[in-house]
Amino acid sequence: MPGLGGVGRGGRRRRHLNAEVNIINLVDVVLVLLIIFMVTAPMMQGGIEVRLPRAASRPITSSAAMNLTIDKSGRIALDDVLLSYDQFRAAFALRVNQKRPEVVYIRGDQAARYGDIARVLGVVNAAGVRSVGLVTEPTAAP
Repeated sequence: MPGLGGVGRGGRRRRHLNAEVNIINLVDVVLVLLIIFMVTAPMMQGGIEVRLPRAASRPITSSAAMNLTIDKSGRIALDDVLLSYDQFRAAFALRVNQKRPEVVYIRGDQAARYGDIARVLGVVNAAGVRSVGLVTEPTAAP
């Protein structure tokens, strides 16, 4: 029965196994994932947008730090979570007791009111934090 076009014993067709990998579908999936990551990556930076004041400064080096951000309207972000001043005042001491940061860095928008930053510094001081840094943009080299 060799002339029956691939029909073997018992009337069943024999399947020829193809050992090659079809990578066209894999390339399509990879390209779609690449596009998704390219679109979502800028959104992953999160946080509050602030324009930092310029001053002579050096890079931040401590990894055991806590970050506070104050935007121009006086909103406070504790580790990228937006809080009102009353919520911040209630939560900050608890967060300090949990994390035990070496230093607290305050990123204040250059248009933020001095009073808002002073109130935040008062809460930081009352929580027992003794090392506070004010984050600035470095000035351009002359």
